[in-house]
Amino acid sequence: MQKRPILEGQFTYPGGSKSRVNRAGENIRLNRPTSDDLVVIEEWREAHRAVLNTFQAILRERAHAAGAKVAQRHKRKRTIFDKLDRLPGMSLSRMDDIAGCRLIFKQIKDLYAFRKNFHNARFNHKRQHADDPDKYDYIKRPKETGYRGIHDIYKYDVNSDVGKHLTGLYVEIQYRTLIQHAWATAVEVIGFITENQPKFQQGDKRFEHAMALASEILSRAHEDQKGPFPKLEDRDLITEFLTIDKEIGLMEMLRGLNAADRTVSTKRNAILIFSEGNALEVRGFRDATEALRQLFELEKQMPNRDIVLVRADTSDEIRLAFKNYFSDATDFIKLIDDGCTKLSKTKNILEVYKPPVASKRRRRK
Repeated sequence: MQKRPILEGQFTYPGGSKSRVNRAGENIRLNRPTSDDLVVIEEWREAHRAVLNTFQAILRERAHAAGAKVAQRHKRKRTIFDKLDRLPGMSLSRMDDIAGCRLIFKQIKDLYAFRKNFHNARFNHKRQHADDPDKYDYIKRPKETGYRGIHDIYKYDVNSDVGKHLTGLYVEIQYRTLIQHAWATAVEVIGFITENQPKFQQGDKRFEHAMALASEILSRAHEDQKGPFPKLEDRDLITEFLTIDKEIGLMEMLRGLNAADRTVSTKRNAILIFSEGNALEVRGFRDATEALRQLFELEKQMPNRDIVLVRADTSDEIRLAFKNYFSDATDFIKLIDDGCTKLSKTKNILEVYKPPVASKRRRRK
C-alpha cells in the first residue's frame, strides 16, 4: 500500500483518521496487524517529525540561554507496541509521547524558572492540563519507582494550511536535572543489560526497590529534596540500599560496563542501534527526512532490535541526553558513592558493604 498523498486544500489526519489509527493500534495489541495497519501507523509516526521540529525550534534558543541541554527523539516502534500491550485501555491516537523533547538543567530552580516562562510563551499549541500544572510534576510527587522529573504535554495547533493536518498530534516535553537524568539513565541501562525492567515495575523486585532507594539518596544528598521514602532516616536509607545492593550486585554490575567512548557523528541526526551482545551502532545523517526514512527501513530489517532516532545540535548533547544507549552509568555511580558517604557521614561505608563479584547476567531478550 502506498502512502496517501495530501492534496492541496485537503487536511487529512495522518494515517487517514484517528479511528483508523486506533484500529491499527488495536490490531497490533491483538497481534493481528495487516500490512495496511502498519502503513497507517508509519504515516502517523512520520507526521510527528514536523511537530518535533516545531517544538525543538521553539525550545532550543530558550534552553541554551538558560544553560540547559535539549534533544529530541521519536518513540521507538517496538516501545509503542510494548506500551499498547502493557496498557490495554489506551488508544494509539491518545499516546502522547510519540514525539518527545528532553531538557536537562543543572539545578531544580533553573528547571522551574524555565518551565514557568515557557508556559507563558505565545503560540497556539495547547498545553494539556493547563489548570493543573502539577499533574505530571514528579519532582514534587516522585513516582514509587523513584522517577523524578516533570512532563508537559502539548497538542499541536497552527493556523497555516501547511500544518493544518497535524492539528491534534501530541508532543511531550520532559524536564530533568542532571541528577534526575543520571538516575533515569541507570534505570534504562538496567533494562538493557538484565531481564529486569524497574522502569515498568517488571522483573526482580529487588532491582526496582534498590533504584527507588537510590532516587531517595540522590534527592537528599544532591538536591536537598525528598524522594519516594521521605520518612526513612538517612542512616537507615543507606543501610537498606547497600544491603540490597550486596544481594544483587547492582553497583558492581554497573561499574563493570564497557562504557568506552564510541564516536557519535557530528551530523545532527543519529540512529542508534542496540544489538544483543554487540557494541552500540551509530549512523549519522545530515538530512532529517532521510534519517526518518532510514529509521523505518531499519525497523523492518531488524524488528527485534532497539532502534531510535535522536537529534541534537552536537554529539555531546546526544551522548548526554541518551546515555542509556551507550550503557553509560558513570554519573549515577559517582553520585551514589558521594551520596552514601555524605548521608552516612562515614567515609568507609561503601567498603563495609562491598558486594561480592557479580556473576554474569544474561541480557534481556
